[in-house]
Amino acid sequence: MNKGGGGGGPTATAAAAATQKQKALLQRVETDVSNLVDNFTVLVNVSRVNDPPVRNQQEAFMMEVRAARMVQAADSLLKLVSELKQTAIFSGFASLNDHVEQRIGEFNKLTEKTDVTLGRVGEEAAASLKELESHFYSSSEKACAASQPSSP
Repeated sequence: MNKGGGGGGPTATAAAAATQKQKALLQRVETDVSNLVDNFTVLVNVSRVNDPPVRNQQEAFMMEVRAARMVQAADSLLKLVSELKQTAIFSGFASLNDHVEQRIGEFNKLTEKTDVTLGRVGEEAAASLKELESHFYSSSEKACAASQPSSP
């Protein structure tokens, strides 16, 4: 049923998916940053003032187009940052839930171990009490204490 390569199980499949997503995100970052740099470079180069008015109009239009592309690339980067934050939050909750489940298991084992220890201590106390009672009732001190009247 697991379609992950190598038969590594769900953990290996999840790791492969996470690696693939990381590569895609890095590719998006590289693309957006290179778009920003390229468009900014063109903006700076085109921003020279020339004598012919027609050429200035063409360059002004080119600057607007490049500025719009820079805004799109910056917007894409902002969306990427938002995605990364959401991923960090939700994966943090999943990790936290796993840790809580692990701790619950550990505490349940400790509870069982403590119950066994308390049961053993109770049995030893009962056996010791029974032994003490048998010594008390069979001892000569009891016989002496019972024959002497108590003084007020």
